[in-house]
Amino acid sequence: MTMTTNPPAVVDSGTFTVRRTITIQAPMDRVWEAITDARHIAAWFGQSAILDTVAVGARGVFSFEGVGDFPVLIEELEPPRLIAYRQSNDNTRAVDPARVSPERSTVFRFALEPAGAGTQLTVVESGFDSLADPAAGMESNRGGWDAELDELVAYLEGGS
Repeated sequence: MTMTTNPPAVVDSGTFTVRRTITIQAPMDRVWEAITDARHIAAWFGQSAILDTVAVGARGVFSFEGVGDFPVLIEELEPPRLIAYRQSNDNTRAVDPARVSPERSTVFRFALEPAGAGTQLTVVESGFDSLADPAAGMESNRGGWDAELDELVAYLEGGS
């Protein structure tokens, strides 16, 4: 089976955002599960994911090999169409999931829509204007979203 090819993420320097819209040949409920269930998140986004629950105010940690552990907080939730995670930019091995500072974090918002037999997923990450080097952060995360969302497509379309 050929995987769906999607356009790359784009940086908007005016709004300090990174955006990527992709199509996944999988039903919305499977895509929703892949972006909200820690077991599935760990299969395509980083190396491990912990979420105490899936609710506004829920906390967790997303871990990336060689980069660190990042506290996250769920800020918005409208199942099965929208979830927004605030992720700390303070990565540390002694991470405190209770601390996700609005001044040192970005928010990535996943929005899902039906697209034929599949799903259209749009990710918008914002808040780069709060970082010491917004341009470098946006460019780094632009590449990150290209890689991570391609992994999500492979994970869901590969029959996992």
